[in-house]
Amino acid sequence: MRTDTQTSYLNRGGDWRDTATRYALLPLRIFLGVTFIYAGLDKLTDSAFLKSGGAGSIGDTMRAARDSAAIPALIDMALKNPVGFGYAIALGELAVGIGTLLGLLGRLAALGGALISLSLWLTVSWATTPYYYGNDLAYLMAWLPLVLAGAPYLSLDAAWRSRRRQRMGGYR
Repeated sequence: MRTDTQTSYLNRGGDWRDTATRYALLPLRIFLGVTFIYAGLDKLTDSAFLKSGGAGSIGDTMRAARDSAAIPALIDMALKNPVGFGYAIALGELAVGIGTLLGLLGRLAALGGALISLSLWLTVSWATTPYYYGNDLAYLMAWLPLVLAGAPYLSLDAAWRSRRRQRMGGYR
């Protein structure tokens, strides 16, 4: 029976199944982090996207999705300032991606990613049929394990917890 509450697994033995289980969420964290960084940078560097109108613009994209959205009021709110909303989405994706990839405030970053994916699913990709063709719902589901687990390994969060534990250990 294990009695310890926290173990450093990087320097311990164990079979490959234990290691695989321990790091099972790492590929998902890397994929989502890189994807959201790329999505944010792609939006910020696309001159057509950050405009209120025209082909490929955030404004035209939102206007086209408005009538088929689950919550048209979300689009109406964003259409009050589509360029500002475009910057907010792009910077949000960038922050979520960096936080996820580095494991910095991992649960908060994952929650941000889940909320971005949820808002996109309820607006832009809501009318996609069958539903499994729309990628925003799949991204939302991919974020949920990271919301629950955070970034417990190979992350700045883990390094910070370890350092804090070492400092607190001297006072016990």
